[in-house]
Amino acid sequence: MTSPASAPRATGLPPRGLVLLLVGLTALRLGVAGLAGLVDDEAYYRLWSLHLAFGYLDHAPMVAWVIAAGRALAGEGSLGVRLFSPLATAVGSLMLWRAVALCEGRETATRAAVWFNAMVLIGAGSVLITPDSPSVFFWGATLWALAERTASRDPRWWLVVGVTAGLGLLSKYSVPFLGVGIGLWLMSTKETRRWFADARLWLGAAIALALFAPVVLWNAEHGWVSFAKQFGRATVEEWRPEKLGELIGVQLLLIGVPMVPFLVLGIRKVLVRRDPAGLLPLMTGIPFVAYLLFHSLHAGVEGNWPAPLYPSFAWLAAIGAADLAAAGATWGPRLRRLRAAVAPFGFGLVALLYLHVLVPLVVLPANRDPTAQMRGWEAFDRDLAALGERVGARVFGVVNYTLAAKLAVGLGAEAVAPFDERERWVDLPVRDPRRVCAPILYVDRAGRDPTAALAAHWRSVTPLGTLARRAGGKIVEDHPVWRLADPVDCDPAG
Repeated sequence: MTSPASAPRATGLPPRGLVLLLVGLTALRLGVAGLAGLVDDEAYYRLWSLHLAFGYLDHAPMVAWVIAAGRALAGEGSLGVRLFSPLATAVGSLMLWRAVALCEGRETATRAAVWFNAMVLIGAGSVLITPDSPSVFFWGATLWALAERTASRDPRWWLVVGVTAGLGLLSKYSVPFLGVGIGLWLMSTKETRRWFADARLWLGAAIALALFAPVVLWNAEHGWVSFAKQFGRATVEEWRPEKLGELIGVQLLLIGVPMVPFLVLGIRKVLVRRDPAGLLPLMTGIPFVAYLLFHSLHAGVEGNWPAPLYPSFAWLAAIGAADLAAAGATWGPRLRRLRAAVAPFGFGLVALLYLHVLVPLVVLPANRDPTAQMRGWEAFDRDLAALGERVGARVFGVVNYTLAAKLAVGLGAEAVAPFDERERWVDLPVRDPRRVCAPILYVDRAGRDPTAALAAHWRSVTPLGTLARRAGGKIVEDHPVWRLADPVDCDPAG
């Protein structure tokens, strides 16, 4: 039987049904993105976009750049902040289709694109903006360029690989694992090992590194803070192997339980075939998978961390779901029924999530429902501003970076004075509390009593009670408030 790798190169456009599905999903995602409030981290990344740079404490800069572009195109609301994500998911799905069509054929490609969109993590992530949004997009774009290189035998595609991989490096610090994976893939077959002799491969690598160089320079100028924060995660302080089970369980849900058997089958198929096209989605992801497994043995892995691998997961699962006749009379019908359930299962869970975000049937406190981060902020900001007017305070102090970012959305960054982690706020347009001589309205989260710490820097520390953030008539989160005045040491000139 002719393998997909030796089949004629795919031509033509994606099927009309797939295009219509992507148009409908994108319209839905744009609607949800525009109606739902920002989560804490999104508000923080929005703050970055007010001062564009080549680096920030937590991540590479691309997320700030795409937010700034979205705000310029669609305004200052949630849609402007998130605009990149729904559009990138749609374009990324078409690139995935093209890559798989080149390597495996049109039917498998269509299934891969549909299943990619049916993954719970992709469905949720496509209405939010985080560093994963550009990271997934450019990781997938690099796979597409590699598929073009493999199918066309045209080494000029290495230059495109360099550009997409370089933009990925500007998106998130996990993307270097893709570079290692490309090297592993090249070493996996005799044919691809010969490609190391092509100067254009190395020129592509140089392009990627050149695009990333400004981030390195920014870190060098800022005490390597971003690299130290992210790469310090690899340090082992204690072994906690139970976290591996958490990683696997969460990923089963976020990928979609019915899809996982086909992912396993796909891995088995490409290992049996051992052709460059089949090994491409597998080998390029192995280094990052290995790191995540290692990390889970000593610390928790957030559910979104493997997100850049999801295009490869959808690709491999679609390979596994193709040609089920070999499964035999017993397993074949069962696998076909399971295959038919993959997309409805994923889209159904995502639809329930969207519904809960927009019209929650039950309003839970913020510590029990992550989507509560999206609700009640407009009214809370109005109440806080009114309280500030009554007590003569127009600057709002906070000790939590996500709370600072949330208040900056409604009250303006120039009205917010973060009290901790000065390195986090380098060059960002927030106030330095050491330079504020006027009264400050200090806002905290429930369960903390900072009175003693505040009294060391302000002679007047007056508790003003608690302001509640509400949604659906219920309290989502309480925030104790203090008025600070008469600072012990204030230098408005810095």
